[in-house]
Amino acid sequence: MQLHVDAQSPIPIRRQLTEQFKYFIEGGGFPRDHALPSIRQLATTLELNPNTVARVIEDLKRDGYVQVRRGKGVFVAPDPPARRSPALREAFLKEAVIRAAALGMTADDLAVGVLSLTRVRPAPLRETPKVLLVECSSEALDFFANQLVANLPIQVDKVLPADLPAAVRMRKGTNPWAAAVTSFFHLPEVERLVGDWGVPIIPLLAKANLETLRRLAQLPPGTRVGVVSADPETAHNLEHSIVSAGLPNIALVGACLTDGSTLDPLVRQVEVIVCSTLAAERVRQLADGTTQVIIDDRALDKQAIDTLAAIVIGHDAAGPTATPLPFRKASSGPPSRRKPPTPRAMRTSASRTGLR
Repeated sequence: MQLHVDAQSPIPIRRQLTEQFKYFIEGGGFPRDHALPSIRQLATTLELNPNTVARVIEDLKRDGYVQVRRGKGVFVAPDPPARRSPALREAFLKEAVIRAAALGMTADDLAVGVLSLTRVRPAPLRETPKVLLVECSSEALDFFANQLVANLPIQVDKVLPADLPAAVRMRKGTNPWAAAVTSFFHLPEVERLVGDWGVPIIPLLAKANLETLRRLAQLPPGTRVGVVSADPETAHNLEHSIVSAGLPNIALVGACLTDGSTLDPLVRQVEVIVCSTLAAERVRQLADGTTQVIIDDRALDKQAIDTLAAIVIGHDAAGPTATPLPFRKASSGPPSRRKPPTPRAMRTSASRTGLR
């Protein structure tokens, strides 16, 4: 790897070099217990004042990244600090730099702009927050949990709706969750069981994404299309969003569930099926290669990620709550499709956030 300093940058050279060393040490570019070049060598190579390099080494030593061994030199610490979620950090920084470039900003402009935001300085997370995820199947739980942890440094408690009352009772009146994420179908039940804790609940919304609509718009006129999903709410929302798109070249035959008796007849009636990854295998088995399958998975949009990030940061700053929960007898049957109650504070509307 190459260390580089920019004398024209508004970021102090000492800070530039210190952060580069930390980045390379965290990423294994400088192995643990590895001897670093001497201060004189670094100063000569980078054309810097040796005093500046010496201050960088002192900063790294203070932060636990290096050790100075008398008579031997400077070595990478055997157990240097590990900043949280390095992969997520790098992906976030790359995205920020790309978006800044699209606005005509250089990386220096971005760095100075961030440093100038003195009024907005949330503290870094002190511990990994827990988020409750309630979905209708183990496959859906795994799918959405993977998306959540791929975007945020959180721990996801995956709970099926039938297991939620027991999961709440196990907490003995102490709220362990920074937020809850669920579909609109299960929203009333989740709110009934955890709402009294003040847990912000983010509802999931499924609708056809733009890539799906683009592919449907390119189909020949008169193409018959069906929608298949593992749960009724997703099937209904996908069907509704395709109808709302008003594509004149397709005829939407209908929607059904992967385990429903109408799946086989629907597959035989259409040329194209829109379905999730979870439903695709079953559809392909019935289609026998004669029906085109378009995968349309719900995915967290950026606003939902930002909303959840803001919630978990606020929860971490305030500390976990220990408000007793007045337990209520859970319904023995599935939650009704009654109109969801008025959203609590911090819950975002379906039209602005959630899953698409």
